[in-house]
Amino acid sequence: MAEFNTPLILGDLHLKNRVVMAPLTRSRATADRIPTAMMATYYAQRASAGLIISEATVISEAANGYFNTPGLFTDAQVAGWKKVTTAVHDQDGLIVAQLWHVGRVSHPDVLNGDTPVSASAVQQAGYVSLLRPKREYVVPRPLEIAEIKTIIEQYKQAAIRAKEAGFDGVELHAANGYLIDQFLQSSTNQREDEYGGSVENRARLLLEVMDALIEVWGAGRVGVHLAPRGDEHDMGDDHPKETFGYVMQELGKRQIAFFFTREYIDAESISLDMKARSNGVPYIANMRLSREDALELLASGQAEAVSFGKDYISNPDLYERLVQDAPLNELVFDNMIGTDVAEGYIDYPTLAESLVTSE
Repeated sequence: MAEFNTPLILGDLHLKNRVVMAPLTRSRATADRIPTAMMATYYAQRASAGLIISEATVISEAANGYFNTPGLFTDAQVAGWKKVTTAVHDQDGLIVAQLWHVGRVSHPDVLNGDTPVSASAVQQAGYVSLLRPKREYVVPRPLEIAEIKTIIEQYKQAAIRAKEAGFDGVELHAANGYLIDQFLQSSTNQREDEYGGSVENRARLLLEVMDALIEVWGAGRVGVHLAPRGDEHDMGDDHPKETFGYVMQELGKRQIAFFFTREYIDAESISLDMKARSNGVPYIANMRLSREDALELLASGQAEAVSFGKDYISNPDLYERLVQDAPLNELVFDNMIGTDVAEGYIDYPTLAESLVTSE
């Protein structure tokens, strides 16, 4: 029966335990999207996780929707990430790069005046995250076929740079209403060409990008992040079980390393249906899991690994705390995103440090 400390093989990735650090946007990179020394410290502090999935990392400047998120499209960014991966490896950790294009989840103010792009000209409801004063999302510009091919190549080049930077693999961010998700789900894809209409066409971009990443890394070091619930960034699909079931069927044929969903697990879960159709591709479960829920998912075999997000922000030694059933640090929301200070980032104490302080 699998527990937190049970080793796990995900494709070609050999995890020392089954606790995964989820990707967490912290906006601590420079204005040029270069990872900093403080980011290296942050990730190294959390390297006892079986696997770290990096914060979402843009594949080009045009892929961006937030200030100070890191990139993987310049030599300087590669050098910055190299310091991060080296720091993680020095602590016997594993880290994969999450590759990202936000699509319509952006604004001209973040894109040097350019209009955000998407599958179709479907405007997202609400206001752009972190922009002040508030601005509503704009109507995106549908990508032309030639531009789609360029973006696929940008994903491939980012994967090559991730290898140069010393990552152990890559994960495609195809979730939470960003560009790949916008092509996949029917509410945002109204195209009538080879990338729209049928589920096979709507999934085409996702699968073509995955094939490009596999060409660079091999299937055993490539994962995917999916969001079948469609509850982020005004998303939705007419037939989510069919759509995501097809995706997992195709990824199962490719025998990728893992798939990751941010979704509650229950008897009606789309993720469980996806797992059944995945041809044995391991599943990393994530979404506000309690320690007890996580242990049950592992023990029952519903998930091969369990992932935690916010708990990893406030607990650099979360893995050890889970194994020991120790209390967790309280999350402080000050300085959580978009500052260059250590407070709220790399100053959370480990359990050992807390015990020393309390003596």
